[in-house]
Amino acid sequence: MTLRYDLVSVGHALVDIRIVVEKFPGPDEEAKVLSQVWGGGGSAVNIAIDGARLGLKTAIIAKIGFDSFGRIVVDELLREGVDITGLRVSSKGQTGFTIVVIDKNGDITMYGFKGVAEELEPSDVIDDIVASTRYVHIASLRVDTSLKVIEIAKKNSVKVSWDPGRVLSKKGLKELEAIIKQVDIVLLNNMEAAALTGASPDNYREAAKIIKSLGPELVIVKLGARGVYALGNGVDEEVPAIKVSKVVDTTGAGDAFAAGLISGFVRGYSIRKAILYANAVAALKIMRLGSHEAPKHDEVVDYIWEAT
Repeated sequence: MTLRYDLVSVGHALVDIRIVVEKFPGPDEEAKVLSQVWGGGGSAVNIAIDGARLGLKTAIIAKIGFDSFGRIVVDELLREGVDITGLRVSSKGQTGFTIVVIDKNGDITMYGFKGVAEELEPSDVIDDIVASTRYVHIASLRVDTSLKVIEIAKKNSVKVSWDPGRVLSKKGLKELEAIIKQVDIVLLNNMEAAALTGASPDNYREAAKIIKSLGPELVIVKLGARGVYALGNGVDEEVPAIKVSKVVDTTGAGDAFAAGLISGFVRGYSIRKAILYANAVAALKIMRLGSHEAPKHDEVVDYIWEAT
């Protein structure tokens, strides 16, 4: 199979509506909007766009509705150079959306409507797209469709990274074991690691060990402002986050990290160097408003030089 992509992202395609306010309003109160931005969102969109900005050839497999929000998603993906051959359009349901409200302290309130994003079925997955990439990243996606993507990837020696997200991780190891046993890289935060394994959020090293024992080559537990803990072949350490001058918007930081990590591996970086690169991508993203405001590759390199 000829490689056409570096990264294919599979998961949710949504519209993000981001609003910055001085403070959250109470009942019957109105909050003045200081700034706002609309655009494509959801992990699949974020990672496909972030990867493209970092210089990768990317494609997306996701589902949207035949509506104005769906048009926003399509327009943005095309503008960023993402291949949308795998984007499925439902004539019956609506494109999902997330309303994100951020106050001056950086605290966030979110309202989510998944729409048809969760209706991406195994039959919607185009084998040829998954088979012709170096990496496929699956994020917050239903189990049956995830397993279909993994099956195609494994048949074609495609590396698979997986991020269960908040909701899926609550299903626990028993329900998700079939996925974990087959993927190469697992990325999740410490709360998700706790929900998945039953370990306490503070005991993320034990959680990572439990997940790693099922088969993945690399497990990365995201620790927010502290950085990440990595457990894999030849690596067992915490890699600190890169400090930022101002936190503007933390949503999408995990997706930026994932895109940065895969970009590092595509470039031939070692695990530790790829994590350092991914940390820089996430740091630059959280200083900008928007779920996929990832930097270009040259910006990341310059930032690492300045910060280290």
